[in-house]
Amino acid sequence: MQCLNVDLGDRSYPIYIGARLLEGPGLLAPHISGKRVCIVTDDTVAPLYLPALETALAAYQITRVVLPTGEAFKNWATLQQIFDALLGERHDRKTTLIALGGGVIGDMTGFAAACYQRGVNFIQIPTTLLSQVDSSVGGKTGINHPAGKNMIGAFYQPQAVLIDTSSLQTLPEREISAGLAEIIKYGLIRDAEFLDWLERNMASLRALDSDLVTEAIMRSCAIKAEVVAADEREGGVRAILNLGHTFGHAIETHQGYGSWLHGEAVGAGMVMALDLSARLGWIDVQQFERGRRIIAAAGLPVAPPESMTVDDFRRLMAVDKKVLDGQLRLVLLRSLGEAIVTADFDTEALSACLAGAQS
Repeated sequence: MQCLNVDLGDRSYPIYIGARLLEGPGLLAPHISGKRVCIVTDDTVAPLYLPALETALAAYQITRVVLPTGEAFKNWATLQQIFDALLGERHDRKTTLIALGGGVIGDMTGFAAACYQRGVNFIQIPTTLLSQVDSSVGGKTGINHPAGKNMIGAFYQPQAVLIDTSSLQTLPEREISAGLAEIIKYGLIRDAEFLDWLERNMASLRALDSDLVTEAIMRSCAIKAEVVAADEREGGVRAILNLGHTFGHAIETHQGYGSWLHGEAVGAGMVMALDLSARLGWIDVQQFERGRRIIAAAGLPVAPPESMTVDDFRRLMAVDKKVLDGQLRLVLLRSLGEAIVTADFDTEALSACLAGAQS
C-alpha cells in the first residue's frame, strides 16, 4: 500500500492506494468518529463491493443507500434519497457517510455530507479509474443542473480517500479510457516527463498492467494533491485542473448527461484546448499533433459530436464556472506540461477553433 497526504492544515487527509484495501477495517476505523455509517453506492457497484465493505464495517451500525447508476441521476431528486435515508434512520452529527462508487456517487455523497446537519464526515472509496485519479481528491462536491454540469455544490473535504486498485478489474474498457483522459491531463498541465511516460506505456495502461496503473494513479493523485494544497477553493492555480473541461462540460450538457462519459468529453475538450493553443501560437503543430495522438491512443474521442454547432458551444460555455464578470476564461497550454488560465486570447482564434472542431 502507498499513502499520500493532501496538506490542508487541520483539514488534511490521507489517500491510501493499493490492492484489496476493502477487505479490512483497519484503514477506515481511524476516520470514523461515531458508531454509525451510511454507505452510499449505486446498483452497479453494490453487488460487486458492498458486501465486502459491510463485512469490514461490521462493528458499526450501517445504513445502505443504493442509487440508480449514471450521470443522468446526478440531480436533486436522487440527492434527496440520501437525505431521506439519513433522516429516516435518525442519523446525527457523528455519523460518517461513505461514498462507494464512481465520480457521480462521490460527488453526491460529498455534497450530502456538506449539507446534512450543516456538515458531517465522509470518506471516499472510488471504484472507477476516473474517480480514483480525479473526483475523489480535492473536495469538489455537487450535482448537475439541466443548464450546466456541476453548477450546484460545495467545496467539502473528505476524511480519507481509499483507492482499492482491485476494483478496476471489473470496469469496461470504455471506463478505463475515460479515466486515462484525466491522467493524461496531469501530464499536459504540469508534468512533461509524466506525459512522456504515459506515451510509452499507454497500451499497457489500457490493458491494466497492475504496477503501471498503480504508478499512474500515484503520480496523478500527487499532482492533484499538490495543486489543491496550494489553492483549495480554485481561486487561482487549481483552475488548471480543468484543462479541456469547459469544452467537455458543454459536450456533456448538450448530449444529455451520461450519453458521453465525462472522460470522453474531456478527451475531446483537451484536443480543442490544444488546437486553440496552437492557433494562438503558444504550442507548435507538432506539439498539437503529439497531444492529439496520445489522447487517441487512450481510446478517447478527439472531436466533439457532429451534432454540436458553434452556437451550441458558445451558449453552453457561457455558463461555465470559470466565467467571471461575464468574461470567459480558458485553460490553455504554453507548452506540453505547462498550463495557464487566461481570458486573454484572440476571440477570432476561438471562433476558428470551434468551427474547425466541426469540420
